[in-house]
Amino acid sequence: MSAPDPDLAALLAATLAGLVRDSRTVAVGSNSPIPAAAALLAAHKAPGRLTVSILGSTRHNPFTDGGRELFDFAAQGRLDSFFLGGGQIDGNGNVNLVRAGDQRFPGSYGSAYLMALVPNIVLFREEHSRRVLVPKVDFISARGSGPEGTYRTGGPRSLVTGRAVFRFEDGRFVLASHHPGETVETIRTHTGFDFALCAGVPTTLDPSAEDLRLLRGPIADELAPLYPRFVSRLLRGSHA
Repeated sequence: MSAPDPDLAALLAATLAGLVRDSRTVAVGSNSPIPAAAALLAAHKAPGRLTVSILGSTRHNPFTDGGRELFDFAAQGRLDSFFLGGGQIDGNGNVNLVRAGDQRFPGSYGSAYLMALVPNIVLFREEHSRRVLVPKVDFISARGSGPEGTYRTGGPRSLVTGRAVFRFEDGRFVLASHHPGETVETIRTHTGFDFALCAGVPTTLDPSAEDLRLLRGPIADELAPLYPRFVSRLLRGSHA
């Protein structure tokens, strides 16, 4: 799947923002422009209540010691939400950030640690294909749950892709909505793992006029130093 067009990027950012709107703290890893836009959108819509940390940002990062300080923050139970991607994601919520066959991924860094600690892990991958959403990951970088008997406070709560939104309930994914132009059948066709259906499976809501104003105005300005190419795409949307 190619990079999202501006309208899809805005839909994804608005959808992700809704999944962290009840948080007090949210962190975004490096090279994650759409989750970064989502976190800032949620913060703009709840001024003074949500603290955002974007690794690599000089403006939106309260930590002075990079990832190590973020990990300490999470261990203290103070990080509510974190966006996590993966080269592969399977139906048990496991994430692979290391390798698949001869293909190498960026590496797991602190993903296993944060997956076990952060209560609201939002999995995100723009590409929605059987290459990415697999029955079983080739390598487990971060476990969706368990192993049995271990103490953990975190785990995946949802998965957002370029085609759909899933909830993670009782150890499996539930299709919560499909994006405009998709159907339950197309989601099944492009998903390598089995999933349940919520009642009715609605279409994902489009971003509101206020969402678009914020994304293409102040949020674009705030992200421009970190993600200039992404911002230029976002600003070329139909509402720009």
